[in-house]
Amino acid sequence: MRKPVFFHLVSAVIVCFLLPGLLQAQQLAKEAFELLNLDAPGLAEVKKAYVQNDMEAASEALLDYYRKRTTVKHPDLDLKNVTVSGGDQQKADEALSHILYAHEGYQPSFYYGKDIDWKYWPIKDNELRWQLHRQKWFIPMGKMYYTTRDEKYAKEWAFQYVDWIKKNPLVAVTKEEFELASTGEVRADTENARFAWRPLEVGTRLEDQTQQFMLFKDASAFTPEFLTVFLVNYHQHANHILHNYSKAGNHLLFEAQQILYAGTFFPEYKDAATWRKSGIEILVREAKKQVYDDGGQFELDPLYHMAAIEIFCRALLMADVNGSRNEFPQEFLDTIEKMVVFYYNICFPDYTNPSFSDAKRRGKAPKLVNYRIWTKLFPQNEQIRYFATEGKEGKVPENLSKGFATSGFFTFRNGWKDDATVMVLKAGPEGGWHNQPDNGTFELWVNGTNLFPDSGFYIYAGDANVMKLRNWFRQTMVHKTLTLDNKNLETHSSVTRLWKPEGKTPTLVTENQSYANLKHRRSVFFVDQKYFVIVDEAVGTAKGKIGLHYQMNAGKVNIDPQEFILTSDYGGKSNAKLQCFAPQTTTLEEEEGWQSTLYLVREKRTAVSFNVAKKDDVPVRYITVIYPTEDCSKAPTMSARFIKPQYDEKSLKIEVVLDGQKKVLDYKL
Repeated sequence: MRKPVFFHLVSAVIVCFLLPGLLQAQQLAKEAFELLNLDAPGLAEVKKAYVQNDMEAASEALLDYYRKRTTVKHPDLDLKNVTVSGGDQQKADEALSHILYAHEGYQPSFYYGKDIDWKYWPIKDNELRWQLHRQKWFIPMGKMYYTTRDEKYAKEWAFQYVDWIKKNPLVAVTKEEFELASTGEVRADTENARFAWRPLEVGTRLEDQTQQFMLFKDASAFTPEFLTVFLVNYHQHANHILHNYSKAGNHLLFEAQQILYAGTFFPEYKDAATWRKSGIEILVREAKKQVYDDGGQFELDPLYHMAAIEIFCRALLMADVNGSRNEFPQEFLDTIEKMVVFYYNICFPDYTNPSFSDAKRRGKAPKLVNYRIWTKLFPQNEQIRYFATEGKEGKVPENLSKGFATSGFFTFRNGWKDDATVMVLKAGPEGGWHNQPDNGTFELWVNGTNLFPDSGFYIYAGDANVMKLRNWFRQTMVHKTLTLDNKNLETHSSVTRLWKPEGKTPTLVTENQSYANLKHRRSVFFVDQKYFVIVDEAVGTAKGKIGLHYQMNAGKVNIDPQEFILTSDYGGKSNAKLQCFAPQTTTLEEEEGWQSTLYLVREKRTAVSFNVAKKDDVPVRYITVIYPTEDCSKAPTMSARFIKPQYDEKSLKIEVVLDGQKKVLDYKL
């Protein structure tokens, strides 16, 4: 249970009053010198004192060297331009009283005790405990110290740094134990280590401590003795990563980039070249392995696609500012550029990405920061420059609709400005842990608003209560796709049968063997690049309830259960009319609907399914028309039918009538 505010304030006074006693003089860690190459330039005085066994003089000379060192640059921190945001100051000030910012989803932060309890776990969400060990408040404390020179921030940081070391010893943990989602499945002696020493958290500390080092090294609390403790602990972190890399995915990328940071920022370590070489080799190898030929990252999650780009770019920038760009081959840069092209094609005009799988929907500001970095790395790419400058420079992409068949992302688009209509549909191969069983789902942006957002993810992993929340958002039936008896897909490896982005009516046909005995074919027509006609066909011997699910944005939605019509009434200029044309025995059912675009943030929304009892081998076929409009009361009347009444593996032909105007839509495979 969280303590009252007055308790926090009293605790802050107690901690500050007792701090000099709590921050006892550190024992000099002699082994730090054994980890360094004392023949490196600038360390002559350190070596001289060390050879004479004068450890105090050696540590003082070493601290003096680091305080004066100018040969190593950092791409993420300019000491001439350190700024402190309101959020930074709050995190730093709260940390003084041990109110520690562990996770953005749990605010206000929890109080971890006068005697910090690094095992405190008030809510059994694994992320809350993992991310505590990322120590996100340390850099804000460093910025506060650097800009104010108030020693209380440095003293408390040094105290917490050493306190963490004392209370979180490294014990033997298997790779499997690091990743277990249920705390009850690990040995008691490794329960804490799997949180404190999971490679992803170790790597985060490894990277962030480079900035902490720069911000705090001139502080009185950063004593020569503390420096030796820091260097020994830092080396242990780097070697732990080196021998315990995650098996695959974004975790492995993060760890490779972070050990590259370690080897570059601290070249004085004897192992520095090994760390740097290892990081580069993994990044180059994994760029080939994790990125498909169309530029999509194989976890098939827009958030982690972006994260992979950021990881690759951070590695390049660290190499750039320290003169080692030539250690990366050109194909590595080509892959990153291809990933950026993929990303801007699946984004909406406000720079947000779809919330497929575990993707959050971040705002425009952080995306602009990334685009500006990408422009520096790829100065010849006029499209990247266009997004980096919000259209003031560069060139708008020549394409509108764009497909990435290997990754299974398809974008229907009639423009790049806010007033455009943009649908992004996901139907690809098997993805990673973050991917959801949602083949065929889509989001639809109309005139400045996302009218059909994905359900999102809400939370990651933890105890049974946490997993219940997570698993709700991972159900196939809460995505805009088709199910059998509301069950999750048994397989999700879609096949693209047709992708025709050009012409007045761009068309996509994708198939997924959703269940052992039921195939789902989805055909999408972007008619006159204005409205959408979606044909869903459930084919196979399966028997049971075939459900076609749709979820709209939060807000007022009117439902006509007889005519199978949904009309939004959101106000403004962005609305849509949806009408489903289905077999006579179809029923409309309202379902539980939620959307989540940020961790632990969700809101209710309208969700429905159109249900048909499939009793034989005859395919079940639906036609859905989605018509964007400013005012649904002025939307056209609609009808639709199959001109070819029987399912055909090789072709489709339908008729759609809007306000009496007939249009025939067809294709042949």
